[in-house]
Amino acid sequence: MNSKSVIKGRGAQLNVPNRFFQLSHELRDDFLEYCRKEDEDFDKNKTLYLDVFPKTIVNKVESPDVGMMYSVNMYQGCEHGCIYCYARNSHEFWGYSAGLDFERRILVKKDAPKLLENLLMKKSWKAHTIVMSGNTDCYQPAEQQFKITRQCLEVFLKYKHPVGIITKNALILRDLDILKELANDQLVSVNVSITTLSEQTRRVLEPRTASIKKRLETVSVLTDNGIPVNVMLAPIIPSINSHEILPLAKAASEAGALSIAHTIVRLNGAIGEIFSDWIKKTMPDRADKVLHQIESCHGGKLNDSRYGERMRGEGEIAKQINDLVKLARLKYFKGKSMPKLNTSLHDQNKDGQLKLF
Repeated sequence: MNSKSVIKGRGAQLNVPNRFFQLSHELRDDFLEYCRKEDEDFDKNKTLYLDVFPKTIVNKVESPDVGMMYSVNMYQGCEHGCIYCYARNSHEFWGYSAGLDFERRILVKKDAPKLLENLLMKKSWKAHTIVMSGNTDCYQPAEQQFKITRQCLEVFLKYKHPVGIITKNALILRDLDILKELANDQLVSVNVSITTLSEQTRRVLEPRTASIKKRLETVSVLTDNGIPVNVMLAPIIPSINSHEILPLAKAASEAGALSIAHTIVRLNGAIGEIFSDWIKKTMPDRADKVLHQIESCHGGKLNDSRYGERMRGEGEIAKQINDLVKLARLKYFKGKSMPKLNTSLHDQNKDGQLKLF
């Protein structure tokens, strides 16, 4: 690694051009223009939090191979800095780069709890599991300051509504009191992302995330408190963490996880350029090998957008990865499974006032 050329504590090492502004340099959104002016004198490697005010907070997930119907994201952008993150591309819709901006310009939705409650109170709403972190991690460092995720969990508990959580941060244990109450009625499940057992790999792949030891401890504590946990071995990157599938599965099972899930890395949108730049700076000795192996999993390209194929890949290397995950399930998760969440308890009129009429 050439340490002189690497921005320490960050995943992305550059800001790629925003694809939506390449044809015009004029910004017509007053808010984004204000933010850009505010950024001019800001320390370029510090994180800036910006309030945004969406009209709705729960998104219907249209992709048929994602495994969720609805998601809610309290933050846009993520300080964790995971270099492979597909959510980087969404930052471009807000006028920022998918590169360093994604890690250093975090958009904060302080109205999320109220917007969520407004939805759950609607008579037309039928309970379906809503997943927190369908895009960016709800327990990223910003949550320590803003506590929006905790407030949303309180709303889910108030209305006895099922919620799923995806995170790679041990901060989730702060909310163990609420999670235990939700779990008593089978209203919560947690997905903890663990991509490697090597701290050296984690530091360059996911620079501002919880340590591997902390994540495994998180799985254990959640399990010991009756909260079902699935471990996400995602993404599997050839020649970076592909050799760790069986050890990762074993560690997850021993920590108490009920299942594992995986995807094969795909570098969609701007992420191909960001990842390629990153690996040439951080792992120059194997950069070409890794990039070629990723391409071999996606028909010769760094990305495949076909539903059903994009996350599992194709070709010999993808087959080896998928077969190893199947073997890991047979070896370490036989007889285990994640429970289905309870959708029968949701009460739109928590205070019961309308029931008097």
